Amino acid sequence: MQIIQRSSTAGISKDTSGSTTGLDQAGLAGAAQGKTSANGPAPGAPAAPPTQAAPVRRGLSNWDQPLQNDISSAQQAVDFLEQTAAQLRSLKTDLAAKLASRQMRDGQLEQQVRQFADTWRNRREVSGGSLDAQLKYSGSEPSSQRFTVRGMSLANLRNGARETLAISVGGGAQGLRSVHLSPGLSDKEIVNRFDQALGPVGVRVSANENGDLVFATDEANWPGVRDAIAVQGSGIRFPTGQLSRLKAEPEQPAVMPENWGVEDIESMRDTLQQVMQALSHVEQALAKVRGELNTATQRAERSMPDIEVAGVEDLATRFARIANEPGYQSLLALTSALVGINRDRVVSLLSLR
Repeated sequence: MQIIQRSSTAGISKDTSGSTTGLDQAGLAGAAQGKTSANGPAPGAPAAPPTQAAPVRRGLSNWDQPLQNDISSAQQAVDFLEQTAAQLRSLKTDLAAKLASRQMRDGQLEQQVRQFADTWRNRREVSGGSLDAQLKYSGSEPSSQRFTVRGMSLANLRNGARETLAISVGGGAQGLRSVHLSPGLSDKEIVNRFDQALGPVGVRVSANENGDLVFATDEANWPGVRDAIAVQGSGIRFPTGQLSRLKAEPEQPAVMPENWGVEDIESMRDTLQQVMQALSHVEQALAKVRGELNTATQRAERSMPDIEVAGVEDLATRFARIANEPGYQSLLALTSALVGINRDRVVSLLSLR
């Protein structure tokens, strides 16, 4: 038996005698064109010029990569929200039953609360970083942590003479930025100046309805930002001298199981009310993310590339014949066909059903 060198791409390749040894694109092209016989060219016959067959394209590799990321992120978010909703429904039912019968604690409710707290604590990892603490879906972009900083209000920043603020985020020289303030600036201009100054260090700025600046950074960066925000002014809005540490106040999460208690009837009533609110919030988020997943799936179906099918029937027949024969050829055909198959591709295909 002659073993020939082959490429890493899957396909039916040929040796010089024309026998099939695998499953490559050349074999498919030859089957499509009908140019190659099973026994090769007749002895003494002039060699036929090579035919230029249309290349076979693999469907998944031609998908838009951001589209695949959107589908994967939405599916992870849906999985997390479904798990969260199921735990909340179970906890709601058991709390209501205990309150109706006025049964006191028996350990079961405490275990359910701990289980849900663990699930919520792992939100960012389980959801692939696509859901923030408010259950706002960010798609394939990383979720954000929003926070306010004491003293950073439009009312405080709007008034006063010209001043340049030095703001440090995360420590180090690269995290030191300058914001120039002057009389007459509009609220929008103030927000834009902060946003433009802090954007390069991974912090975006907006304003809320209370007139406070709202800062946002990737959740992964939050621990390094939380305790390392400092500002230095010229004594007009902020003190001069050295940088003064500012306190960052994170936005409250949508669900706070650490505040749930089941020690007595009163705490169980309070917890039941919070569980019902949390379940409503989760179900709303789940409906929105399912809509995002449905939209991404429809986009995937519309953008699925046309795969060349010439000779595919012949290729399938030869593959089946080779795979049924024991020996090296069967092993080569099977392993070649499985090259590139991984979990992400299978999940992406199944999500289109």
